[in-house]
Amino acid sequence: MARAMRPIGIVGAGAWGTALANAAALAGNDVILWMRSPEQAAELERTRMNERFLPGARLLDRITPTADLTRLASCCAVLLVTPAQTTRGMTGALSPILPRETPLVLCAKGIERTTGAFLCDVVVEVRPSSPVAVLSGPSFAHDVARGLPTAVTLACRDAARAEDLATALSGPTFRVYHRTDVRGVEIGGAAKNVLAIACGAVAGRGLGESAKAALIARGFAELLRFAHAYGGEPETLMGLSGLGDLVLTCSSAQSRNFSFGLRLGQGATAEAASAGKLVEGAATAGALVALAREKGVDMPIAEAVEKILSGAWTLDHAVAALMNRPIKSEH
Repeated sequence: MARAMRPIGIVGAGAWGTALANAAALAGNDVILWMRSPEQAAELERTRMNERFLPGARLLDRITPTADLTRLASCCAVLLVTPAQTTRGMTGALSPILPRETPLVLCAKGIERTTGAFLCDVVVEVRPSSPVAVLSGPSFAHDVARGLPTAVTLACRDAARAEDLATALSGPTFRVYHRTDVRGVEIGGAAKNVLAIACGAVAGRGLGESAKAALIARGFAELLRFAHAYGGEPETLMGLSGLGDLVLTCSSAQSRNFSFGLRLGQGATAEAASAGKLVEGAATAGALVALAREKGVDMPIAEAVEKILSGAWTLDHAVAALMNRPIKSEH
């Protein structure tokens, strides 16, 4: 992939899309940042500030905001930074525009709720024979936008393409490692959001740091079991896109999933706890648990989150159920 010749495309100008646009520009790329609203694109071009989603972060000069999806046809790669449940629709909209060889890099973290499909499989279904990659890891949009040191993982089954994409996106404060284990990277990103809800609920109910640490450790064990069942590599899950992302998301109120769980723990309903914002872990929980059951994977924490969200259990019921499971060897 020619570096700094053809632009990088970013689909979605929310907080993460805007932060990734700045990171790509800082790495030496021209960037085309697409959003749905022509009015918002014109405003962003004029002010260079995305105050709605990322207050205080100025858009770098190499970034061109647009609402014209066809502008992405010239890009060497396109990062899809829209919610997980819109992946199928957005991929379909991009398919007649992007050349077959243009890589689509998934930056959302989730599982398609209606089909239980992993997002990379959704893209392959819509764009057969076209390259797909996934970007994931411990990263908050505000940190990346402020130029704070951040490291993530990009996976593509084509090892050379994975290295090219990682090199193109890496800059002075944004380091991208590369792997070929697409399944492991996307599982780490999707599952940790569900576990972060549980950790937030523990904090909101005031159950203590010991309980939160235990939940992270046992949640990671669930993540490993699930990934193994679906072909993820253990080394991937021990890295940035697995353990690293889990620790960050399960320990900070900057995480939307943790904050959602925090409000649940404080007694809010699921609707009130979302505060009108998308919570990827809540959208993914049911699909994750269903996939685990298909393979006979034991995921009691994820199941407890799903039952709380469905209204089948209260938080107190979930805690009692987890604490009263049969005693067994840790591994």
